[in-house]
Amino acid sequence: MPYEPVMRALGICVVVSPAVLLAVLGLTALLGRPLRERAITRWTHAAGVTGLVAAIAMLALMLATDQRIVQIQIGDWVNIEAEHFHFHVKFIFDRLSVPFVILTFLLCGTIGKFTSRYLHRDPGFSRFCVLFAFFMLGMIVSSLAGTIEVLFLGWELVGLSSALLVAFFQQRLNPVRNGLRVWSVYRIADAAFLIAAVTLHHMTGAGDFTGLMGTEAWPEGHATVTANQALFVGLLLLLAAAGKSALVPFSGWLPRAMEGPTPSSAVFYGALSVHLGVFLLMRVSPLFELSPLLRSAVIGLGLVTAVYAALTARVQTDVKSALAFASLTQVGIIVVEVGAGLNYVALIHMVGHACLRTLQLLRAPTLLQDYDLLKNAIGTHLPQQQTFWERTLPPEVRNWVYRLASERGYLDGLLNELVIHPFQAVFRWCDRMERRWTDLLSASRSRVSDQLDRNTEIID
Repeated sequence: MPYEPVMRALGICVVVSPAVLLAVLGLTALLGRPLRERAITRWTHAAGVTGLVAAIAMLALMLATDQRIVQIQIGDWVNIEAEHFHFHVKFIFDRLSVPFVILTFLLCGTIGKFTSRYLHRDPGFSRFCVLFAFFMLGMIVSSLAGTIEVLFLGWELVGLSSALLVAFFQQRLNPVRNGLRVWSVYRIADAAFLIAAVTLHHMTGAGDFTGLMGTEAWPEGHATVTANQALFVGLLLLLAAAGKSALVPFSGWLPRAMEGPTPSSAVFYGALSVHLGVFLLMRVSPLFELSPLLRSAVIGLGLVTAVYAALTARVQTDVKSALAFASLTQVGIIVVEVGAGLNYVALIHMVGHACLRTLQLLRAPTLLQDYDLLKNAIGTHLPQQQTFWERTLPPEVRNWVYRLASERGYLDGLLNELVIHPFQAVFRWCDRMERRWTDLLSASRSRVSDQLDRNTEIID
């Protein structure tokens, strides 16, 4: 077909453009010669525009040639016929990945332009842009991944850049703590993702999504595994998506992520990163047709998350946390739509919500200023009317719900008691056993460094 070489070139250009941006910004920083702000801004804009034009051209060619799926394979890296195992890098352009790629380039370009003004002359401007390039590359790779290994690569790039940008203001203690918290939750999601990848290889001999969901274009694919296999792999991927998209019970890290700069909050936790778990569920949506139990778990988790986030958003005292939980409410509804099989509705909902939430987060600082000016103009607080629930629910119930929402459902406390503390207890027991053994071998205290005082302060 005469269009195949053109489509392959365009597809590679979509992936290469953010990779070149990361290479330029990263290598110059490593060599101790970071680019100036104007040069960084130009490189960021050039990479975004190049990738966006290539993605739109790919979409136009697919529509013109009536192709619903275009697969681009780059090498066969591992091929063990005896074990029925192979690994290759493959990217898929279809009705799910192409809109998400275009959305990524559009929003990243908008945030890049906003960053050039918002972080102008900030000491960490170059560091922010390097991490931003990591994020953009991770989102593009995740969106176009044709195998579960390629998706995991992009998944990790997004997670790493997210955690580092939450801890962007390293001179303060809370951003660093919250960055570690986000990274810890991501580790749980990544563990589930890796187990799902190993299981997929065990079932099909490869990590190709076509081996799991069939060769038909999304969303008409039919899963080629049994109902029990679909339930097991689907639950693991649902756990991974819950950690990445802050679904219950992992919702506690979402307000912590607001410690990062406003540009990262807008593009990560309002627009793109928070939808990556939903994107994963949409990619494997044919599994839900085989297992009613899995479908019920997806719908139930989405409903619980939407109700929890809707209650919690109403008691937040800062605008970024309120917007974060408002965003999580919509993410929960989108998960319900995916579980119910409304794939196109979920895709349109996700694209529209990402654009709206990006605008709201970027507008938040000036919105607060406008609100204060309006209060000063009228000389008092703006009038507020009682809601339906305030008029119908008794005070005892409203106080209980308020306490539950203000404590954010006690999710952080539950995770500490049920997950973190048991792990710490096991590791501390292992450490005590190791100390006893080393002390026995050395006939004295074997760790002199334990006697030194630890410096718990963060050095500016």
